[in-house]
This record gives sequence, C-alpha cells and structure tokens, in this order.
Amino acid sequence: MNLIKVNEEKCIKCGLCIKECPVNILSMGEKGPKEIENTNCIACGHCVAICPKAAIDNKKAPLSQQIELEDFPKLNEHQAEYFLRSRRSIRNYKDESVSREKLTKLIDIARQAPTASNSQGISFVVVENKELLKKAVEISIQMIEASPLRHLVEEAIVSYREEGIDSIFRDAPNLIMAISNKEFQYGRDNAVSCLTYLELYAPSLGLGSCWAGIFEHCISIDNSPLLKLFNIPEEKKVVGAVMVGYPKYSYKRLVDKNPLDATFIA
Repeated sequence: MNLIKVNEEKCIKCGLCIKECPVNILSMGEKGPKEIENTNCIACGHCVAICPKAAIDNKKAPLSQQIELEDFPKLNEHQAEYFLRSRRSIRNYKDESVSREKLTKLIDIARQAPTASNSQGISFVVVENKELLKKAVEISIQMIEASPLRHLVEEAIVSYREEGIDSIFRDAPNLIMAISNKEFQYGRDNAVSCLTYLELYAPSLGLGSCWAGIFEHCISIDNSPLLKLFNIPEEKKVVGAVMVGYPKYSYKRLVDKNPLDATFIA
C-alpha cells in the first residue's frame, strides 16, 4: 500500500507507533517501522501523532496536517468537571440568527469526534432559513397528530395548535442535521458522537443547543415529507438533529443528576 514513510535519521525505533496502531498494520524492520502487507489502515493517525521524534508519516493521516500539542493548556480535574456539567439543553432562544462562520465552526468540530473504527461517514445539513423551519414544524405536528404515538406528545400538539408554541425547534434560528448513507451501519452511533462534540463546543461560541427528538422521529419515517422539504438525497438518511441558537437566558448553577449507580468487579 506504501502508506508509511519513515525518516530513518529521526526514528529511534521506540515502537510506540506499532503498539498504538489499533489494526496492527505495522511491524519493526531494520530501518524502523514498516507496513505489513494486505492490511487495512483506518486513517486514525495514531502512528503519526504518537511519534516522539516526528519520524513517521502516513498518507492517510499526514504529519503536515497534525498540530503540535506541546503548549496545549489542559483543563484540570475541577475545570473539566464544570465544563462538562455546565452544558445544558437550551429551549429558549434569542431572535437572532447565528453567523455562517460560527455554524461552520460547530460542524467542523463535530467531524473531529471519535467514530466506530474511525468510519466517520457523517455529513451535515445546516438550515438557516427560518421559513423552512416553520414549514418543518407544521409538517412534524401533522405527522404526530396522525401517529399512534400522539399521546406521548399531546401537550406539544395542543400548545402549538392553540397558542402557536413551537415545541419542535423551540423557535431556534438554526437546525443542524447529521446524515449518512442508508446502508451505513454506524450512522446513528457516529452521529451521536459528532453532535455531542458540537453541543459541548457550542457554549464557547456563545451558543446553545438541544436535540430535536420529535423532529428526528418524524423525518426517520419512510417517505417522510420532511426528507423532500430539506432535499435529503434518496440514498441518505437523517441520523441526528440539533437546534442551535443564542440562549435567551443563562444558568447560574450546576444541577445534580440521580445518585451514582455503579458496580465494580475486581
């Protein structure tokens, strides 16, 4: 395959690249690590990223595209806990559109999330058109009105029909959908990972987000009119969706969850 190139002058034959390769495509040769024939590199980039001497390169994960971490300011334990726990599902948004620059930053971070065997396979549809979102709300309400699951979201239907309250997108100005090929078995799993990255990154841009669960259900139904509304290609499926916008309110405290329930097997 000739994916691997080693700088023999820099290589110290420490073997870290070999030990860290998740699919075991490397072995140690006389001049340093070499590729085993008939193997399948998953382009994770571990071999390049872990090398202490920057001595190895991989065509699927080029050294030139990796970022040095020497001066990276890591969060301490307390900061990391507060960072994760401060994320909240936002259901009230300002009437203000998010710039395309920020939306692009969100999905660019989302694509960096871990995926099954580095399969990735997720692309994004970003909706900026508010009128299109309003149409999607009406279609979603119509679909759940006719659904056997109507009783589970009866309140959302009544509040929309009687008061015009949007329980689908919560009046968020933007929607981000993760899509994959229909036959891709890791579509949903990878989308959850990607959109979780997006949600955790959003507050750093002053943004909030929330999973659009009712909408996800409606657009996942065979021949859903929502697929045509958003021009989703026939060979694709929507595997995740979050609403995005500027939070109308700010939270002052961290909220606790149910008590920890864990079993340790020694």
